[in-house]
Amino acid sequence: MDSSNSKFNRQLRSNPCDSSLERKSTASPSVIVIGAGFAGITAARTLHDASFQVTLLESRNRIGGRVHTNYSFGFPIDLGASWLHGVGNENPLASLIGRLGLPLYRTSGDNSVLYDHDLESYALYDTDGNQVPQDLVAKTDVVRQEFIEDMSIQRAISIVFERRPDLRLEGLDHKVLQWYLCRMEGWFAADADTISLRGWDQEELLPGGHGLMVRGYLPVLNTLAKGLDIRLGHSVTKIVRGHSGVKITVDDGRVLVADAAVIAVPLGVLKSNSIQFEPKLPEWKEEAIRDIGVGIENKIVLHFDKVFWPNVEFLGIVAETSYVCSYFLNLHKATGHRVLVYMPSGQLARDIEKMPDEAAAKFAFTQLLRMFPNASEPIEYLVSHWGTDANSLGSYSYDTVGKSHDLYERLRVPVDNLFFAGEATSIDFPGSVHGAYSTGLMAAEDCRMRVLERHGELDLFQSVMGEDIPVSVPLLISRL
Repeated sequence: MDSSNSKFNRQLRSNPCDSSLERKSTASPSVIVIGAGFAGITAARTLHDASFQVTLLESRNRIGGRVHTNYSFGFPIDLGASWLHGVGNENPLASLIGRLGLPLYRTSGDNSVLYDHDLESYALYDTDGNQVPQDLVAKTDVVRQEFIEDMSIQRAISIVFERRPDLRLEGLDHKVLQWYLCRMEGWFAADADTISLRGWDQEELLPGGHGLMVRGYLPVLNTLAKGLDIRLGHSVTKIVRGHSGVKITVDDGRVLVADAAVIAVPLGVLKSNSIQFEPKLPEWKEEAIRDIGVGIENKIVLHFDKVFWPNVEFLGIVAETSYVCSYFLNLHKATGHRVLVYMPSGQLARDIEKMPDEAAAKFAFTQLLRMFPNASEPIEYLVSHWGTDANSLGSYSYDTVGKSHDLYERLRVPVDNLFFAGEATSIDFPGSVHGAYSTGLMAAEDCRMRVLERHGELDLFQSVMGEDIPVSVPLLISRL
């Protein structure tokens, strides 16, 4: 071992976690958590409660990551994640939301075609402003057949229609099918020609339907973050792992050291290689980072002075292609606020991100005018930019064509004293807040076991973290 490595290992032993690299008096196990999104805050909270010395580094000037509750309208609006998918005790996050007394607005039952949030409460229009009959929508379905090789969902549908011309849809039927594809693309935040046929339904859907967080997700984050050492504006540029611990460098050159690190940054950031790993991550880990897809779904939030739309949960426009189709979430039905949220995804979201915010809001309003020619203009608006935001570089993960669903598990598996968390490390619940929450708990427990084992303090009979959490608190669910 060369002298520089020897010096590094001595520093790790004598400086558990200190930006000035001065000796700490405490000998408690230390962990640096990178990323204060849901997974990172959960891991930090769990390790802190286990008497670890925890430092949480976040590159943004706020906590939450891709969960962002905005209050600029005078009431909460989630610009990122906003649903609890699976309103019931099977969801590991439901008990926490229940204990906090936060209300949910249920937007679907358990069995939704193409993951549409609510087929019983929607209104569809064609591009000429004529409403589509609901019985036509209810009868329209996508035929899925089994194929030996993987392919995109778009390609699979084309093959079905080639083999079965009698199933080919035309006219308005075809446009409604495109709207269903548009909704599915919104679920994966990706285009149908990139979504894996084999992997598209690998995610475990929890029972109970989907619940919209009426007051936003921030109260949950604030509860988990209370009392933690969170350092905002700390963008990590380098992670060095050694036999005795880790050394973390942030963008202003400061260095922090600890026994271990939990890496809970978005997959898009890992793909960008903005964080240097020394030594390099193993090939199987880099392959997972490279091959899991990251999609984009944005929100353009329009606030109006009066309601001019029907009392349904979704408003949509059918068109010749899924790219031209569009849909709005009606927050007035769920929260009482006069707000519609336009939600483009995939290539459309990328194209809109190139626009200034004002132009993006006008584009969304133009779509609304196709349904309601006499619509009043919005009094204010908000626009998200998850694809171009350097701290996210995407919305959430999805299965790409020809790649194994097991990649999510590979991304989660620790490398020495580096532990990984986040929605993209959840093999059962990718792309969800409860997936991020679950992996934060798992990473914390893996980290606790490994670090205490090295410290010689592991008690194999100690209860696993989280076992003593009270389970069942009724969720406050409304359906206006």
